[in-house]
Amino acid sequence: MAPSDDFDAGSEPGEPEAGCIYVDADACPVRQETMDVAARHAVPVILVCDGGIRPPRQEGVRLVVVPAGADAADDWIASRAGARDIVITADIELARRCLDRSARVLSHDGSLFTAANIGMKISMRDLNRHLRETGMPAGGGRPFSRQDRSAFLQQLDLLLRQIAAR
Repeated sequence: MAPSDDFDAGSEPGEPEAGCIYVDADACPVRQETMDVAARHAVPVILVCDGGIRPPRQEGVRLVVVPAGADAADDWIASRAGARDIVITADIELARRCLDRSARVLSHDGSLFTAANIGMKISMRDLNRHLRETGMPAGGGRPFSRQDRSAFLQQLDLLLRQIAAR
């Protein structure tokens, strides 16, 4: 599929008043939940991936397919997210880049990435990577659970209400 970035809300870099939700959609377990909560709040959703996701039929949701590449979707999102936007991702580096642009960033398990915790999350990721490279057991992520889904739904709803109150 060819790249598509013609969606009105948040499609241009540096457009913080757009107010939308960007989803790092490859392997995201809460795409449908994001679309459902966003619909209740009348907030547009942009799913960004490098392919393999069916175009959504839901009103207010757009699929943007970027060229294949390690950070193509991340680059697309990070260049557009602004202060009135929410970014859904588990990618710590993308989270940092979006926080630098004043976006709110939420992981699929409901945990927020913030200026106060991003440094520690990056450090822990790097430490775990180093431990794995040296053959030491570093543990892995736990399976996605119903509690994670519930926490995500609650946090996304709260963030959308906070943005609307501004």
